[in-house]
Amino acid sequence: MAQRFGGKYSPDGADKGDPSPDRGGFRGARRTRAGGRVNLLFFAPLPLAARAFASGPVELAFNLGALGALLLAAWLTREGILAQEAYEARKIARRPAIPRKIFASVLTGIGLGLAGYASGGGLLEPLIYATLGAVLHSFAFGLDPLKDKGMEGVDSFQSDRVARVVDQAEDYLRAMTDALTRAGDRQAETRLERFQIIVRDMLRTVEDDPRDLTAARKYLGVYLMGARDATVKFADLHARAPNPAARDKYLALLGDLEQNFTAKTRALMQDSTTDLDIEIDVLRDRLEREGVHLETRDLA
Repeated sequence: MAQRFGGKYSPDGADKGDPSPDRGGFRGARRTRAGGRVNLLFFAPLPLAARAFASGPVELAFNLGALGALLLAAWLTREGILAQEAYEARKIARRPAIPRKIFASVLTGIGLGLAGYASGGGLLEPLIYATLGAVLHSFAFGLDPLKDKGMEGVDSFQSDRVARVVDQAEDYLRAMTDALTRAGDRQAETRLERFQIIVRDMLRTVEDDPRDLTAARKYLGVYLMGARDATVKFADLHARAPNPAARDKYLALLGDLEQNFTAKTRALMQDSTTDLDIEIDVLRDRLEREGVHLETRDLA
C-alpha cells in the first residue's frame, strides 16, 4: 500500500520533543525480493484460462490443470523467497521445513508440460517445456536453504529455545505493524518502525549469545506482548475516532519502551564483554602456569 512521504521537514514528520536524529525506521531495512518478477508469475498463466474455455473438454481439463499448477508455483515461489529472507536476516536459523522454491520449480515444469500437451498432444514437446521450465525457474529464483545456519558448536536445546522466542517476538512485531496499518497514522507507524529496529537489535544479541535469553526473556515476551496489546487498542480507538490524548500516550509508551529495550540490549552486550574478559584472564593464568609469559596486550 502506498504511503505518503513523511520526514524531518514534512508537516507531520516533526516529532515534537524528540531530539533523536534517527527519524525513520529504515536503518538496516532492505527491499524484499518477493515482488517484481514474482508478481509476473501470477499474471503469466492467465491466458490459459481463456484458452481453456475456447476448446474441448480434454483441452479444458489440461489447460485448467496447467493454470492451477502455475499459480500454485507462483505462490510457493513468493513464500519461499520470504522464508529465505527471514533465514538470511538471522545469524542462527534452521532451514525452512518445506523447500517451497524447489516445489515451485517442479510445479512450473508440470504446468508448462500440461499446457504444451494441451496445445500439441505429443509427448516430446511437453517434456521439453517441463524440463526447461523447472530448470529456468531454479536458475531465476534459486533453491531453498538446505542446511541450518550458525548451529555449529551451539547447544541444540538452547538454540531451539532462542528460535521459539525469536519467532514469538516477530509475531508480536507483525501484529503491531498490522494494527497501526489499520489506524493509518503515519507518525505512529514511523515510531513503531524505530522501536522494532531496537527490538530486533536485542533479538540479534540473544541469537549471538543464547545465554542472554534468560535475562532478555521478560522483555521479548511479557513486555513485547503488552506493547502489542497496547498497539491494538490504540489502533482500534484511533480507527473509530482520532483521539489526540490517546495518541500522545501511545507515542510516549513507545518512547519509554525504546529507552528500556536499548538500555537492556547494552547491558546484555556489556555482560558478553565481561565474559570474554574473564575467559582471557583464565587463559592467561593457564599459560603462566605452563611457563608461557605474555605481554598484557597480547590477549587484550
